[in-house]
Amino acid sequence: MPRHFNTTGPVHPEDHYCIDPMSRLDWEEIHDLIGAKKFFVLHAPRQTGKTTTLLAMADVLNQSGDYTALYINVESAQSARGNVAEGMKRIVYSLVEGAAIRLKDTRLREWHETIWNNSGPHGAFHGLLSRWAQENPKPIVLMIDEIDSLVGDTLISLLRQLREGYIGRPGIPFIQTAILCGVRDVRDYRIHTEHHEIITGGSAFNVKAKSLVMGSFNQTEVQTLYQQHTTETGQVFDPAIFPELWEDTHGQPWLVNALGHELTWEDKAARDRTTPITRERYRAARDRLIYSRATHLHQLTDKLREPRVHRLIAAILAGDENLSGIPADDQEYVVDLGLIEARPQMRISNRIYQEIIPRELVWVEQTSIMQQQAWYLTPQRRIDTPKLLAAFQQFFRENSQSWIERFDYKEAGPQLLLQAFLQRIINGGGRINREYGLGRKRTDLFIEWPVDEEKGYYGEIQRIVLELKILYKSLEATISEGVEQTAGYADQCGADEAHLIIFDRRPDIAWDDKIWQRQKSWQGRTLGVWGM
Repeated sequence: MPRHFNTTGPVHPEDHYCIDPMSRLDWEEIHDLIGAKKFFVLHAPRQTGKTTTLLAMADVLNQSGDYTALYINVESAQSARGNVAEGMKRIVYSLVEGAAIRLKDTRLREWHETIWNNSGPHGAFHGLLSRWAQENPKPIVLMIDEIDSLVGDTLISLLRQLREGYIGRPGIPFIQTAILCGVRDVRDYRIHTEHHEIITGGSAFNVKAKSLVMGSFNQTEVQTLYQQHTTETGQVFDPAIFPELWEDTHGQPWLVNALGHELTWEDKAARDRTTPITRERYRAARDRLIYSRATHLHQLTDKLREPRVHRLIAAILAGDENLSGIPADDQEYVVDLGLIEARPQMRISNRIYQEIIPRELVWVEQTSIMQQQAWYLTPQRRIDTPKLLAAFQQFFRENSQSWIERFDYKEAGPQLLLQAFLQRIINGGGRINREYGLGRKRTDLFIEWPVDEEKGYYGEIQRIVLELKILYKSLEATISEGVEQTAGYADQCGADEAHLIIFDRRPDIAWDDKIWQRQKSWQGRTLGVWGM
């Protein structure tokens, strides 16, 4: 079977298009850390190729003849939670069987029962590694994957046994290097013990020499990956898709591969490799991926409920520029999860995540809105935007107080409620593109609607810009500033029409004073301005 884009599990070069995992690391630095007998952390967001990279590193080290390198995954111990005996038993099993299967070294099977009986759950892992180091002719490098999936006292026990082995050298034989791998840096572990203490990973494992981050693909690597498909099948990609692919993914490996899979396999017409992959086919694939609520995307949004994540994402969604009181560690944690980029400015990592996050936050509300799309269409099948926004004004007046109260992200509640309303109406026939960021104090929505249902995006497209602002200053100042910004964004998008929507959240203002509509002109363009 020919190779394909991989979206599940480690990459196998014989089966999958791939970028050499060793090229994604500073191998010289890692090799120096191993040579210096250091323990260190390698972390990266989910599904960025950590496991593939660790397995490749183990192969390179073993083939060098200088080390015995073993990869193990300890995720199976997660379900043991605070049961240290059960959790450590599973971790020891991963070690013993990993050595037997990957390295054909069955000695640990022979030793582990005696060592477990003598040392118990808080010493058996250390004891096995010590015995192995003593008996093994080569220094041992142990790579522990998914370590941050462990919780409670099981995680504390594992970290402390590794630390004990590190500190006890050289008097007591132990492994040369331990590489801890997960989504987060060890400093971000917040470990709840059975005694209701909270211990940080940094205090339980204070022998870490360095924390290395494995990044996403760069633009050249993205194009190289897709070129492998063209080389092997002859199917060509329109060069115009690559700038969009970059903005949509910023090189996040799972997204890059998932879009490749959508383009070349889920689009059944494209299974005929003589069919060129056009930009419109790419945009349709992107939409399908977003609407699929794939496991990767769904898992990502689960993180939005964490308080440390909530504070930052809420500020970005609301356009708030005030981050005072948010610890720098929390910012780094959300960066480590892959949800945001901190440089050159704070922003959600890529356009697909920008689309997914508000969708997931209001998924239940969106599916609860009882509105029919056809009501807002003219006989020419164009969106009657004033009619749509007038209907939302009434919906917002009747429902905003109770609905926003249910949101986890109340700070951005009005913007999220409008997006839920629009998603219910637009999705299935059109697209909504979003832009927001810290300090902008606004959310920009760009709607694309195919007027001809048969021609779809190959025919006439109605383009509408909506700019959403919360009233912070005087109404006239907000309108003046907003009209200029909205007109500028509409020109940038080539929009046919543009509307500025101002949410007044002051509790002492009557609804009759909040709900209004007027028109404003800016440099020859007429804009609708709506109060809510």
